[in-house]
Amino acid sequence: MNKIIFILISLICLINGADNFPLDVEQKYKDKYGEKSYNRLLAWDKMITSANKSEIFEKLKIVNDFFNTIKYMTDIKHWQENDYWATPIEFTVTAAGDCEDYAIAKYFTLLKVGIEESKLRIAYVKLLEKNTDYEQAHMVLLYYHNQNSSPVVLDNVIKKLQLSSSRDDLSLVYSFNANGLWEAKNKGKDERFVGANKLSKWKDLIDKK
Repeated sequence: MNKIIFILISLICLINGADNFPLDVEQKYKDKYGEKSYNRLLAWDKMITSANKSEIFEKLKIVNDFFNTIKYMTDIKHWQENDYWATPIEFTVTAAGDCEDYAIAKYFTLLKVGIEESKLRIAYVKLLEKNTDYEQAHMVLLYYHNQNSSPVVLDNVIKKLQLSSSRDDLSLVYSFNANGLWEAKNKGKDERFVGANKLSKWKDLIDKK
């Protein structure tokens, strides 16, 4: 648990207390991205404070709505890489990212506001394009209220919170959190626990300074 807390703090760069950041964090992002980036950090911090005081499903809505205001941009355009997983702070200060960046930022922020990690999974899914048979790779965040419930989907495409059972356009491939990896079975209707999360992109994300 101490390792998870350390990683969370390192990624999000938040400390206890509303509207307050370490001076080195403030200066670093002011210097690199300008005043607007720091203002986005302050808005994020205020959102955290608000969500901390809320009930569980309101936390989900607050966090989902906040990050869904950020502009979608492909990795190749934003980072000049084919597949770049941004940390939550990179996503926030640059105010752009693609689907995994939304899911990752929501995941770590919900941990920060008290949601249990066992209830959260980042999910790699196939998204059925409306009125076509075309499926594209996509990522969302899933919240499992209990073991037998259909998870709530936090998505940047359909921005309103919905149960996964209501999302006929999504087909689960696999899901993960810091503690494990699950593989979909029966066309996404069931799943099995594979083991530890050894995804290289996840390791790269955690190792970022």
